[in-house]
Amino acid sequence: QYEIHSVETQSAESGNAFIVNGTKSAVRHLVGACHLIFSARTSKTSNKKDGISLFIIPLETSGLTFETFESIDGGRVSDVTFSNVRINKDSLIGEKDQATSIISEAIDTGTLALCAEALGIMERIKDITLNYLKTRKQFGVPIGKFQTLQHRMTQLFIEIEQTRSAIMNASFWFNDSVETRRKYLSAAKYTVGRVGALVAEESIQMHGGMGMTWEYDLGHFAKRLIMINHEFGDEDHHLNYYAKFSS
Repeated sequence: QYEIHSVETQSAESGNAFIVNGTKSAVRHLVGACHLIFSARTSKTSNKKDGISLFIIPLETSGLTFETFESIDGGRVSDVTFSNVRINKDSLIGEKDQATSIISEAIDTGTLALCAEALGIMERIKDITLNYLKTRKQFGVPIGKFQTLQHRMTQLFIEIEQTRSAIMNASFWFNDSVETRRKYLSAAKYTVGRVGALVAEESIQMHGGMGMTWEYDLGHFAKRLIMINHEFGDEDHHLNYYAKFSS
């Protein structure tokens, strides 16, 4: 499901225009935008990586509809439907049938940015949890005095630092060959997914029930970490990808 060439939206040439039909699911940041950039299959080839093109069109284009709803992390996503959408050929971005490399580089850049966002969220969760352990008292002393909780916070700190190193490594190799870039990006994204889930679960455990209350920031940060794991490939996807390029 995370393969970039899994494009089902169809765009057929008709004179000086393209006729587009299909759907796009869970499109982020559509609310407030004025244009939509999307991929569509413009040619049928034996190699699914070929025959994909990119287009940009205004959101008010006839035949284009979308339904917006809230995601679990509080963001807004939209399901987009193309029903015989007629667009001019000047809406084409780059060369026809040659969009795979453009999409791939954009996703790689977005993946690195997501990893950096996740690291920032982990740091914030760590600070919130550490402050809670210092101020919440039980049996007359801060609960941060309890050795078991100290061990759990130490483990979180170690895992977050490992995540930082993986992201820095991916940044260092980003401008190398495509295979090298994706190898270390997958290592970073896998680490973000694994550690993000650990940080979210452990921090809420150490807070108790209040960790998931709507008024408290922690629960919202935890949900965002879970969502990041599923954007541009989850940890299982990237573990397989890393193994592929490491063999």
